[in-house]
Amino acid sequence: MSDLFDPEDDIAEPDAEETLAALERRTAGRRLVEALVFASAEPVAEADLAAELPADLDVRALLAELEADYAGRGVELVRVAGKWHFRTAADLAPRLSREVIEPKKLGRAALEVLAIIAYHQPVTRAEMEQIRGVTMSRGTLDVLLETGWVKMRGRRRTPGRPVTWGTTDAFLSHFGLDTVQDLPGLEELKGAGLLDGQIPPGFAVPLPNDHDALTSDEDPLDEADLVELAAAIDPDRDEDEDERAAD
Repeated sequence: MSDLFDPEDDIAEPDAEETLAALERRTAGRRLVEALVFASAEPVAEADLAAELPADLDVRALLAELEADYAGRGVELVRVAGKWHFRTAADLAPRLSREVIEPKKLGRAALEVLAIIAYHQPVTRAEMEQIRGVTMSRGTLDVLLETGWVKMRGRRRTPGRPVTWGTTDAFLSHFGLDTVQDLPGLEELKGAGLLDGQIPPGFAVPLPNDHDALTSDEDPLDEADLVELAAAIDPDRDEDEDERAAD
């Protein structure tokens, strides 16, 4: 019987359970550290991580394990200025970079001109100025061209052959319109409070038309026209000149 029973067996089993429990605690702690660093928008200090862990866990050792686990992967755990964060592997960063165009907020002058183009297209710059009652700076049209909401349609068959302007599909998409005819009419504008009660007799909101086909008094732009006009676009010109003139 003594050969079949070893008193030391009763001592070994509790040690194994304690080792397993410690391993599970360590694994749970490492997962928590990983989640905390991943969820943070800024690099995280070791002290802040340690504050979230049981006192008996070594946060520095856990970070070292995670650093080794992520080494060579697409996302790596790195230490910067004494703090930790995940970032794209240095050799992959160039392939993931992209340019983001920061949209420029339109001023009052640009919004007025955009509305004139939308309702009166095809319309020339001189006609826009006549409708607004002020001289328009070139910068206003440059800003609208930069947004992609307006385009140069053709040239009017009048002295000087001025460029005619119209809206684009991007304009319709941005404002949620199926066609330019869906722009609000007179009654809709009055209902929205955008027109006061003192409307001049005979006042009417024109019916917009954005057909791509040139009208009978328009000539198409040739390649030289497009190159010349594109070269003249300067998005840094002062669009606010129009607003100062209007004031």
